[in-house]
Amino acid sequence: MKRPSLTLSTLASAVSFCFAAPAFAATACADLAKLALPDTKITVAERVPAGGFSAPGAQQPLQVPALCRVAGTVAPAINFEVWLPEGSTWNGRFQAVGGGGLAGIISYPAMAEAARGGYASSSTDTGHVASDTAWLYDRQRVVDYGYRAIHEMTMKAKAVIQEHYGRAPEYSYFNGCSTGGRQGLMTAQRFPEDYDGIVSGAPVFRFTNLHMGQLWTAHATLKKPGALLTRDDFTRVGEAAVAQCDAHDGVKDGIIADPRTCEFDPTKLQGFRPEQIEALKLVYQGAVNPRTGGQIYPGLEPGGEGPQPGNPGWAMIMNGQTPFAIDNAVIGGMGFGNPNWDWKTFDFDSDVGLVNAKLFGALNAVNPDLRDFKNGGGKLIVWHGWNDPGVMPQQTLDYFDDVVEYAGKATGGDGAAFTDEYTRLFMLPGVGHCRGGVGPDQVDWMAALAGWVEKGTKPATITATAMRDGKVAMTRPLCPHPQVARYKGRGDTNDVASFECALPE
Repeated sequence: MKRPSLTLSTLASAVSFCFAAPAFAATACADLAKLALPDTKITVAERVPAGGFSAPGAQQPLQVPALCRVAGTVAPAINFEVWLPEGSTWNGRFQAVGGGGLAGIISYPAMAEAARGGYASSSTDTGHVASDTAWLYDRQRVVDYGYRAIHEMTMKAKAVIQEHYGRAPEYSYFNGCSTGGRQGLMTAQRFPEDYDGIVSGAPVFRFTNLHMGQLWTAHATLKKPGALLTRDDFTRVGEAAVAQCDAHDGVKDGIIADPRTCEFDPTKLQGFRPEQIEALKLVYQGAVNPRTGGQIYPGLEPGGEGPQPGNPGWAMIMNGQTPFAIDNAVIGGMGFGNPNWDWKTFDFDSDVGLVNAKLFGALNAVNPDLRDFKNGGGKLIVWHGWNDPGVMPQQTLDYFDDVVEYAGKATGGDGAAFTDEYTRLFMLPGVGHCRGGVGPDQVDWMAALAGWVEKGTKPATITATAMRDGKVAMTRPLCPHPQVARYKGRGDTNDVASFECALPE
């Protein structure tokens, strides 16, 4: 629910309501077990005391405030939970959190973080448990995973919040990365009324093509004998890329600010076999149709090839033996319906259309028309780490460009200006998939989003922090695309104040 404008009369009414509202919940926690919701069975309604909570399947307790925990199932098999901070610890807002990979679990750590921030929170396993594979061959459950589960979770969570607190949340937010980023974009496209603000990190929005792109990287080391690259090889490649391109932002710090300005040529590498060079060229190029030359999915970027703190590097998806595990499930399971599918047989010409004909509409969040989300007052922050080894960063830039281009055509005006009113993209130098890497990866996205939604403060820059051994090692500004952070030429290179946002040279 969006906050109305505060005239003197509405402000007086709001103040009156605050003093008149009861200090207790409209419905006690335990009584939420009796709540009747469409196609839903409430399975848990219990109070969780402040302190360490042992969430199902968690390796260690999560620190939470005192809260009411509600769990339920939406037919056929969408499990969800809603956490409701007690009394005055609730900030009046709702923050749903996204999942990762193929989901199959409740995102308890993300829910705990949201609850510690005062938010009522929710999460869903999207209609299956992680140990199950039968769902890959069930069309309804694939659709649930694709988009239905998040919407159903959202509707049920809002109903539970309303029942427990006696009022709806003032603002509703969605926060996710990777699969969660895709879930956020899918929601903005299909259900624009569900949230006032969305944070979409490293979104897997071209879901099917991503897994084709990952298969391409795995195939790259199969082209010829001797093409296999080890972790040490990837480290050497990454060091060469950084040595060539690091200083483009005005400071040498081991971070490539914008890999698009780095014309890195792997053919100049020393000590590599020709087959390895060819494999690297294929990965930087990205997946293409061998017959038409059309791009199927972008390639990876220079700078993140080798392992880094919290970032496994390219070996995660290219080891010369097997593809990334999820690729088999998506292409072989969902796409071809074959649990014994051989990933080495994928045809980057004929198989692309076959898989997309079956899965594209259910899993891909590619619609650039976000006008309904904007017209409802929604705000969207999209972000991506440049050193992401799993979800190619260029695809996020491509989607943003599609949104801008569509807005221009649809409105007959300045698409960039129209889009900038409700959407901003931030690229994170040196950062891996959702976290990790050599760049600052700690960012308070929710503060930036809430400030934009609730106060109209458009995020001109956002500070990112790198923590090392529990201490702040570096702060840098994140700049709205297409700007990048550039060193001013003076001051501490680990201090955000020494940088400014500018267009890349």
